[in-house]
Amino acid sequence: MLNLRKKTIQDKQQTRGKKVYAIIPAAGSSQRMGGGNKLVMELHGQPILCRTLQVFEACQAIDGIVLVCRKQDQANYASLCADWNISKLHKIVEGGPTREHSVLNGILACEKDIGYVAIHDAARPLITEEIIAEAVEAAMRDSAAAPGVACKDSIQVIQNGKMVKNIARESVIAVQTPQCFDIDLICAALTKALESGESLTDDCGAVTALGQPITITRGSYENIKITTLEDVVQGEAILKGRRQK
Repeated sequence: MLNLRKKTIQDKQQTRGKKVYAIIPAAGSSQRMGGGNKLVMELHGQPILCRTLQVFEACQAIDGIVLVCRKQDQANYASLCADWNISKLHKIVEGGPTREHSVLNGILACEKDIGYVAIHDAARPLITEEIIAEAVEAAMRDSAAAPGVACKDSIQVIQNGKMVKNIARESVIAVQTPQCFDIDLICAALTKALESGESLTDDCGAVTALGQPITITRGSYENIKITTLEDVVQGEAILKGRRQK
Protein backbone atom coordinates (compact mmCIF):
# COMPACT_ATOMS: atom_id res chain seq x y z
CA MET A 1 0.00 0.00 0.00
CA LEU A 2 2.83 2.39 0.88
CA ASN A 3 4.59 1.63 -2.44
CA LEU A 4 1.38 2.42 -4.35
CA ARG A 5 1.05 5.66 -2.39
CA LYS A 6 4.67 6.58 -3.29
CA LYS A 7 3.99 5.96 -6.99
CA THR A 8 0.90 8.19 -6.87
CA ILE A 9 2.89 10.92 -5.14
CA GLN A 10 5.63 10.71 -7.78
CA ASP A 11 3.07 11.07 -10.57
CA LYS A 12 1.64 14.14 -8.88
CA GLN A 13 5.08 15.72 -8.41
CA GLN A 14 5.86 15.39 -12.12
CA THR A 15 2.86 17.54 -13.05
CA ARG A 16 2.98 20.08 -10.23
CA GLY A 17 2.04 23.70 -10.79
CA LYS A 18 1.38 26.77 -8.65
CA LYS A 19 -2.14 26.09 -7.40
CA VAL A 20 -2.75 26.04 -3.65
CA TYR A 21 -5.21 23.61 -2.12
CA ALA A 22 -6.45 23.62 1.44
CA ILE A 23 -6.44 20.22 3.12
CA ILE A 24 -8.94 20.18 6.00
CA PRO A 25 -8.56 17.15 8.31
CA ALA A 26 -11.93 16.57 9.99
CA ALA A 27 -11.68 12.92 11.00
CA GLY A 28 -11.35 13.32 14.77
CA SER A 29 -13.65 11.66 17.30
CA SER A 30 -14.35 14.76 19.47
CA GLN A 31 -13.69 12.71 22.62
CA ARG A 32 -12.90 15.77 24.72
CA MET A 33 -16.27 17.21 23.71
CA GLY A 34 -18.06 14.25 25.27
CA GLY A 35 -18.22 12.15 22.11
CA GLY A 36 -20.59 14.30 20.04
CA ASN A 37 -19.41 15.67 16.71
CA LYS A 38 -18.15 19.14 17.57
CA LEU A 39 -17.82 20.15 13.91
CA VAL A 40 -21.59 20.24 13.44
CA MET A 41 -22.10 22.25 16.63
CA GLU A 42 -23.11 25.81 15.89
CA LEU A 43 -21.02 28.86 16.60
CA HIS A 44 -23.14 32.00 16.27
CA GLY A 45 -25.72 30.10 14.25
CA GLN A 46 -23.30 28.36 11.86
CA PRO A 47 -21.77 24.87 12.07
CA ILE A 48 -18.12 25.03 13.13
CA LEU A 49 -17.00 23.11 10.04
CA CYS A 50 -18.83 25.45 7.67
CA ARG A 51 -17.46 28.53 9.40
CA THR A 52 -13.94 27.16 8.86
CA LEU A 53 -14.56 26.28 5.22
CA GLN A 54 -16.12 29.65 4.40
CA VAL A 55 -12.91 31.47 5.30
CA PHE A 56 -10.94 29.33 2.84
CA GLU A 57 -13.74 29.78 0.31
CA ALA A 58 -13.32 33.55 0.55
CA CYS A 59 -9.50 33.59 0.61
CA GLN A 60 -8.05 34.43 -2.81
CA ALA A 61 -4.83 32.54 -2.02
CA ILE A 62 -6.74 29.22 -2.03
CA ASP A 63 -7.72 27.52 -5.30
CA GLY A 64 -9.48 24.44 -3.97
CA ILE A 65 -10.45 22.55 -0.82
CA VAL A 66 -10.20 18.87 0.07
CA LEU A 67 -12.07 17.75 3.17
CA VAL A 68 -10.84 14.61 4.96
CA CYS A 69 -13.30 12.92 7.31
CA ARG A 70 -14.73 9.67 8.59
CA LYS A 71 -16.75 7.63 6.11
CA GLN A 72 -19.92 7.98 8.18
CA ASP A 73 -19.66 11.79 8.06
CA GLN A 74 -19.16 12.21 4.31
CA ALA A 75 -22.80 12.50 3.26
CA ASN A 76 -23.65 14.95 6.04
CA TYR A 77 -20.60 17.11 5.33
CA ALA A 78 -21.36 17.14 1.61
CA SER A 79 -24.86 18.37 2.39
CA LEU A 80 -23.53 21.08 4.71
CA CYS A 81 -21.05 22.26 2.09
CA ALA A 82 -23.87 22.55 -0.44
CA ASP A 83 -26.09 24.41 2.04
CA TRP A 84 -23.34 26.92 2.82
CA ASN A 85 -22.17 27.36 -0.79
CA ILE A 86 -18.63 25.98 -0.47
CA SER A 87 -17.95 26.11 -4.22
CA LYS A 88 -14.19 25.51 -3.93
CA LEU A 89 -14.76 22.05 -2.49
CA HIS A 90 -12.89 19.67 -4.80
CA LYS A 91 -13.48 16.40 -3.01
CA ILE A 92 -14.38 14.76 0.30
CA VAL A 93 -12.17 11.78 1.08
CA GLU A 94 -12.00 9.25 3.88
CA GLY A 95 -9.42 9.72 6.61
CA GLY A 96 -6.91 7.15 7.77
CA PRO A 97 -5.83 5.65 11.09
CA THR A 98 -3.44 8.55 11.81
CA ARG A 99 -3.22 12.23 10.96
CA GLU A 100 -0.34 11.48 8.58
CA HIS A 101 -2.49 8.99 6.65
CA SER A 102 -5.43 11.40 6.55
CA VAL A 103 -3.40 14.35 5.28
CA LEU A 104 -1.72 12.23 2.60
CA ASN A 105 -5.13 10.94 1.52
CA GLY A 106 -6.21 14.55 1.14
CA ILE A 107 -3.12 15.52 -0.85
CA LEU A 108 -3.53 12.57 -3.21
CA ALA A 109 -7.12 13.66 -3.90
CA CYS A 110 -6.02 17.09 -5.14
CA GLU A 111 -5.69 18.01 -8.79
CA LYS A 112 -2.34 16.98 -10.26
CA ASP A 113 -1.11 20.51 -10.97
CA ILE A 114 -1.07 21.85 -7.42
CA GLY A 115 2.22 23.10 -6.02
CA TYR A 116 1.37 23.91 -2.40
CA VAL A 117 -1.00 22.83 0.33
CA ALA A 118 -2.37 24.67 3.35
CA ILE A 119 -3.26 22.11 6.02
CA HIS A 120 -5.76 23.45 8.54
CA ASP A 121 -7.59 22.00 11.52
CA ALA A 122 -11.32 21.85 10.79
CA ALA A 123 -11.93 22.87 14.40
CA ARG A 124 -10.21 26.27 14.00
CA PRO A 125 -13.15 28.30 12.64
CA LEU A 126 -11.81 31.71 13.71
CA ILE A 127 -8.94 31.76 11.22
CA THR A 128 -8.80 34.83 8.97
CA GLU A 129 -8.13 35.26 5.28
CA GLU A 130 -5.11 37.44 6.07
CA ILE A 131 -3.41 34.80 8.21
CA ILE A 132 -3.99 32.17 5.52
CA ALA A 133 -2.61 34.39 2.75
CA GLU A 134 0.51 35.34 4.71
CA ALA A 135 1.34 31.70 5.47
CA VAL A 136 0.79 30.66 1.84
CA GLU A 137 2.99 33.49 0.57
CA ALA A 138 5.79 32.52 2.97
CA ALA A 139 5.55 28.85 1.94
CA MET A 140 5.86 29.83 -1.72
CA ARG A 141 9.04 31.69 -0.83
CA ASP A 142 10.57 29.35 1.79
CA SER A 143 8.86 25.97 1.10
CA ALA A 144 7.35 25.72 4.60
CA ALA A 145 5.48 28.18 6.82
CA ALA A 146 3.01 28.23 9.68
CA PRO A 147 1.41 30.92 11.86
CA GLY A 148 2.33 31.12 15.50
CA VAL A 149 1.92 33.22 18.63
CA ALA A 150 4.17 33.86 21.59
CA CYS A 151 3.54 31.73 24.68
CA LYS A 152 2.00 33.70 27.53
CA ASP A 153 2.57 31.16 30.29
CA SER A 154 5.81 29.91 31.81
CA ILE A 155 7.06 26.69 30.21
CA GLN A 156 8.64 23.94 32.30
CA VAL A 157 10.13 20.52 31.59
CA ILE A 158 8.64 17.88 33.90
CA GLN A 159 9.91 14.48 35.03
CA ASN A 160 7.88 12.12 37.18
CA GLY A 161 5.30 14.82 37.85
CA LYS A 162 7.85 17.42 39.00
CA MET A 163 9.16 20.55 37.27
CA VAL A 164 12.88 20.16 36.66
CA LYS A 165 13.84 22.81 34.11
CA ASN A 166 12.59 26.18 32.97
CA ILE A 167 12.38 26.98 29.24
CA ALA A 168 12.68 30.62 28.23
CA ARG A 169 9.39 31.75 26.71
CA GLU A 170 11.18 33.69 23.97
CA SER A 171 12.64 30.42 22.65
CA VAL A 172 9.28 28.70 22.09
CA ILE A 173 6.13 29.48 20.16
CA ALA A 174 2.58 28.13 20.02
CA VAL A 175 2.15 26.87 16.45
CA GLN A 176 -1.24 27.16 14.78
CA THR A 177 -2.70 26.24 11.41
CA PRO A 178 -2.85 26.51 8.43
CA GLN A 179 0.55 24.89 8.05
CA CYS A 180 1.61 25.50 4.46
CA PHE A 181 4.12 23.53 2.42
CA ASP A 182 5.61 22.85 -0.96
CA ILE A 183 3.82 19.66 -1.99
CA ASP A 184 7.03 17.71 -2.68
CA LEU A 185 8.35 18.56 0.77
CA ILE A 186 5.27 17.60 2.76
CA CYS A 187 4.75 14.38 0.79
CA ALA A 188 8.34 13.34 1.52
CA ALA A 189 8.01 14.30 5.18
CA LEU A 190 4.74 12.46 5.78
CA THR A 191 5.89 9.38 3.88
CA LYS A 192 9.03 9.20 6.02
CA ALA A 193 6.96 9.65 9.19
CA LEU A 194 4.71 6.75 8.16
CA GLU A 195 7.68 4.54 7.36
CA SER A 196 9.30 5.26 10.72
CA GLY A 197 6.06 4.80 12.65
CA GLU A 198 6.62 8.10 14.40
CA SER A 199 3.52 9.62 16.00
CA LEU A 200 3.16 13.34 15.32
CA THR A 201 0.71 15.98 16.55
CA ASP A 202 1.03 18.23 13.52
CA ASP A 203 2.53 18.40 10.06
CA CYS A 204 5.34 20.77 11.01
CA GLY A 205 6.79 17.97 13.13
CA ALA A 206 7.15 15.76 10.06
CA VAL A 207 8.89 18.53 8.11
CA THR A 208 11.32 19.55 10.85
CA ALA A 209 12.25 15.87 11.22
CA LEU A 210 13.73 16.18 7.70
CA GLY A 211 15.88 19.08 8.87
CA GLN A 212 13.79 21.67 7.02
CA PRO A 213 13.27 24.95 8.90
CA ILE A 214 9.77 26.43 8.91
CA THR A 215 9.07 30.13 8.59
CA ILE A 216 6.83 31.50 11.33
CA THR A 217 4.17 33.93 10.14
CA ARG A 218 1.70 36.06 12.03
CA GLY A 219 -0.81 34.09 14.07
CA SER A 220 -3.59 35.23 16.35
CA TYR A 221 -4.70 34.44 19.88
CA GLU A 222 -8.21 34.35 18.41
CA ASN A 223 -7.28 31.43 16.13
CA ILE A 224 -8.25 28.90 18.79
CA LYS A 225 -8.97 25.22 18.30
CA ILE A 226 -12.42 24.20 19.49
CA THR A 227 -11.72 21.20 21.70
CA THR A 228 -13.92 21.64 24.79
CA LEU A 229 -17.21 23.34 25.64
CA GLU A 230 -15.18 26.14 27.23
CA ASP A 231 -13.65 26.79 23.81
CA VAL A 232 -17.14 27.17 22.33
CA VAL A 233 -17.91 29.86 24.90
CA GLN A 234 -14.63 31.62 24.09
CA GLY A 235 -15.34 31.37 20.36
CA GLU A 236 -18.76 32.96 20.81
CA ALA A 237 -17.15 35.81 22.73
CA ILE A 238 -14.53 36.36 20.02
CA LEU A 239 -17.18 36.52 17.30
CA LYS A 240 -19.28 38.92 19.37
CA GLY A 241 -16.22 41.15 19.78
CA ARG A 242 -15.52 41.11 16.04
CA ARG A 243 -19.07 42.18 15.30
CA GLN A 244 -18.77 45.12 17.66
CA LYS A 245 -15.63 46.50 16.00
